[in-house]
This record gives sequence, structure tokens and C-alpha cells, in this order.
Amino acid sequence: MTPKMVKLNIFSENIFENLDLNEKKFIQIAKKIFKFYMTFPEITNICCLEGSDYDAVSFDFLYCDSKKTHEINKEYREKDYPADIITFAIYADTEPSERIIFDGEINLGEVIIALDKVQEEALKKNVSFDYELSFLISHGILHLLGFDHQTEEDYNFVIGMQNKALESIGV
Repeated sequence: MTPKMVKLNIFSENIFENLDLNEKKFIQIAKKIFKFYMTFPEITNICCLEGSDYDAVSFDFLYCDSKKTHEINKEYREKDYPADIITFAIYADTEPSERIIFDGEINLGEVIIALDKVQEEALKKNVSFDYELSFLISHGILHLLGFDHQTEEDYNFVIGMQNKALESIGV
């Protein structure tokens, strides 16, 4: 797929009451990361957007706490633990023949991030909150595009791309 410039609509909601998140800042970071990923043929040639005719791409971020991700994990994934990130890759997880493009726009899905887990991980890894959140945002975007990390090779690819993306935007 030749990288194409498309309108990017990213929506965000913070329901985590213990942190006043600068959502606009992280929407801009997500836009930069998405555009960066779209410059790599190893992503564009095999991601879920390949072969689709579209003018815009959208996806959502929900920022919450680990109690909420635990509930979501139990209800939708049958996993009994809180997660730092959960991605519902609606477009990627739908069979290509059943994918919907509405008015030229593809909705990739939703990324749910537990901000209390971001705070914990940032402290544990001795990195800034902004770095850890940007790392998870970049991870979620790759999942939305259809990339997973079930094998060591896939894991290395995903983590490598995340590191390149963050370096490219100076995070």
C-alpha cells in the first residue's frame, strides 16, 4: 500500500478522576505516531488498511483506572486481572469482506488505558509518565492496525516499531 495522506480523527475521554490529563497533547502524539507508522511499507503493506478505499481513519482512546480494565478484561476477554492497555481492534478483527467503511472513513476501534497502571509502570521503569503513556499509545495503534505479538518475532517487531516511533517524535 502506498502511504496516503488521510484525515485522522482521534477521540479521547478521560474518566480517571485522579489525574487531569492533557488529552489534546496525547491526541497530537497519537497522530504523529500513526503518521510515522504509515511511512513504513512493512506496516502499510500488511496492516488492516491494505486494499481498503478510504479518505479518513478514526479511533478512540478511553483513559480510566485499572479497576475498569479489570472489569472489561473479565467481561470481554475472560481474563481476571487488570490490564494497563486493552485494544478493541474492530476493523482489523473483522473479516475483510465484512468490514465497514462509512462515508469514506474507517473506524479502527478503541484503545483503553489504565492511567494508574501507567503511573505505576513509569515509576517501576524509571521513565516519565509521558513516555510510558506514549509507549502504550504507540502499542495500541499497532494493535488497531492489526499487529499482534503472539510470537517472539512479532513481539520484537512491535516493540522495535514502538521505539522507533517514540524516537521519531522526540519522546
